[in-house]
Amino acid sequence: MTILSVAAVLLLFGALVFYLIQIIQALESIGGAPSGYSSESSYLSKIAFGVRAIEQQTGHLGPEVTRLNESLGSAAGGLQSIDDHLGRTIEAAGRQEGG
Repeated sequence: MTILSVAAVLLLFGALVFYLIQIIQALESIGGAPSGYSSESSYLSKIAFGVRAIEQQTGHLGPEVTRLNESLGSAAGGLQSIDDHLGRTIEAAGRQEGG
């Protein structure tokens, strides 16, 4: 009975080691190999590289958007002035027709 129990425990630990190795291999293919190995096959490192590239390419947009927003605010003021003048022109034309 003792030999059977020891064999069952060894079988359990053998299965545990086998599946842990399988899990480690799957995670390394996603997150990268341990240090010292090439990370070119790592999906996670490729994603991180892409995100850094996007950050570098779009980093200048913040100040430009602020400048654009100020310009559009000025344009909105000018358009409001045009709207006011057109409104007065329409009122004047209506008074001329009616009067």
